[in-house]
Amino acid sequence: MEVDEFNSQEVGQDIEGNKREGTRRGRKPGRKAKSDMKAKLERSRQSARECRARKKLRYQYLEELVANREKAVFALHRELEQYRQWAKEIDEGKVPEGVLKLIEEETVKKSENE
Repeated sequence: MEVDEFNSQEVGQDIEGNKREGTRRGRKPGRKAKSDMKAKLERSRQSARECRARKKLRYQYLEELVANREKAVFALHRELEQYRQWAKEIDEGKVPEGVLKLIEEETVKKSENE
């Protein structure tokens, strides 16, 4: 293709120099019918509904996750407080009841594993 042929194609002409019709590219305003716009609007609404539903599920999942973690934290706080109490009793020269039960349970577990 020569340079002249290339330039003539840019302005909407074919190789022979004849004008071509409909050579514009891109979106043509005013071409869509109202039914197409209504369908597009309905698809957009449906997409928004689905997005809100996904968001709601995500937040429910996260709230459940937080609640479970909070329960675990409270359980660990109770366990820590129990250990502190046991340490205090041991420092006073007493043997806490819970420690004896814990030792017995560990002994039973070891004997079952062997």
